[in-house]
Amino acid sequence: QVQVVESGGGLVQPGGSLSLSCSISGPTKSDALMGWFRRLPGKERDFLAATRFGTTGTYADSVKGRCSIASNSVQNMIYLQMNNLKTDDTAVYYCAYDLTLHGGAYYATSWGRGTQVIVSS
Repeated sequence: QVQVVESGGGLVQPGGSLSLSCSISGPTKSDALMGWFRRLPGKERDFLAATRFGTTGTYADSVKGRCSIASNSVQNMIYLQMNNLKTDDTAVYYCAYDLTLHGGAYYATSWGRGTQVIVSS
């Protein structure tokens, strides 16, 4: 079973940046789609960005322009950087592996437990 572990959350000041990492281990596929999601307080989990090893990312319109996803196929890692953070970006951020899109929603075979990001002064 593929294991997904996020790291890098914490307290960030408004206007600052966050950098999250995701380690993926186990019987992985080289062409799997991997991505980041977040759950704002009291809301559903929302898609942020996705990528495959060696390709560019795709982004949700809500974060396009201030969000960047990257990957490292040697270390089996993906990363998320988000700039100009606002208090509304406070959420639990999740990494997910082997995404498929059905009916406009992403589904994943493996999810991390999430990492809390709090944007506050």
